[in-house]
Amino acid sequence: GTFASGATQATNWTRLSRNGRVAVVASVVAFLLGNGLMVVAGAWCAMVYQQADIVEVMILQGLSFAAVVMLCLNLWTIQGPTIYNVSAAACHLLRSERRRTATLVAAGVGVVLAIGGMYEMLIPFLVLLGSIIPPVGGVIMADFWYRHRGSYPALASVTLPRYNINGLLAYAVGAVLAYASPWVAPLVGIGASALSYIVMLELQGRRKALGQQSVEP
Repeated sequence: GTFASGATQATNWTRLSRNGRVAVVASVVAFLLGNGLMVVAGAWCAMVYQQADIVEVMILQGLSFAAVVMLCLNLWTIQGPTIYNVSAAACHLLRSERRRTATLVAAGVGVVLAIGGMYEMLIPFLVLLGSIIPPVGGVIMADFWYRHRGSYPALASVTLPRYNINGLLAYAVGAVLAYASPWVAPLVGIGASALSYIVMLELQGRRKALGQQSVEP
């Protein structure tokens, strides 16, 4: 679930790539090698030391200084993109250009949650993210491959709506079904949101066609 969640959010950075090939290569290296090594290391530590926290494992090995350095670097590299995600999404949602304010508010909320003991809820929170974030990817894929046939038009040639109502509704359906599903939640969310979006597009197209027929003399 966290893998699907991270892959969905990764488009926030791969969209800045020089071309599609660079985006794909960077994603493959990051997820298969980088994330794969982290998963293997965590599983190995859990089996050997009965402790899944890599920082605790390094302290047990007498590497306290290295553990502190790694913890700081880990928090730095994770929280930076996280605050960026929240501030960018907030500015886009609120149609605001106050990026600094959004960034400070996002960081403040994160600090308050951390002080309040959010760490103790980390696993349930990750499970929740694995349910409610991947459906976004389902809507995006359905919009790209089904609605636009694999090719988006130039932004200068189209007028975008303030909100994609079909996309939001399809996402809500996918998120609810994923969270309630006893099966693999991310796959359920992606599939359900994509299918819901396609169905809504078809129904909308049929309504438009019927409306045009009724107007014609």
